[in-house]
Amino acid sequence: MKYTIQQGKKKHPVLILLHGTGGDETSLLEVGNLIDSDATKIGIRGNVLENGYPRFFKRLTEGVFDEVDLAEQSKQLHETINELIREHSLLDEEIVLVGYSNGANIAIRLLLDYPDSYQKGILFHPMYPVDIKETKSLEKTAIFASFGKADPIVSMSESYRVSDIFSSRKASMTEVWSVSHQLTYEEIESASQWLVKQK
Repeated sequence: MKYTIQQGKKKHPVLILLHGTGGDETSLLEVGNLIDSDATKIGIRGNVLENGYPRFFKRLTEGVFDEVDLAEQSKQLHETINELIREHSLLDEEIVLVGYSNGANIAIRLLLDYPDSYQKGILFHPMYPVDIKETKSLEKTAIFASFGKADPIVSMSESYRVSDIFSSRKASMTEVWSVSHQLTYEEIESASQWLVKQK
């Protein structure tokens, strides 16, 4: 998988930056800098193309995930992250998944499937219309999520579903609400303040 890395300071988090549809490995670098300028930032590009736009997994239709591809792509993404952490000697640093839209959606899968590897997530405008059979506790997991009250892509019911996925599994869940699907400075600032409190 294509990636870019900005090395940060020791004792600061490693932000794994996962873009939205049509983005790439550089799309969230500035967002990462606003969240924590001293963190190591690793931006990763999704492997899937939809009408020429990079994504992290396929859709069957708008709002309907290809769950087989989601499983395959999330496993490959997990393996890529592990390789990058080892390659850049970041084993002692704390990983924080930072995803926007499609990137936030695959971050949810990583948080659910690999809770020993990922225990902090910043999810901007996620949705997860997937029947989840896994019920393991996420009591060590802390989530920041932002949603839009008039988001044309993610309905309020889908937003509440994401919140319930984590809170019902005993994760610490922090929510902020904006207006639409667009990522705002206020959301990023709230995420930054949240991350400081997690240290």
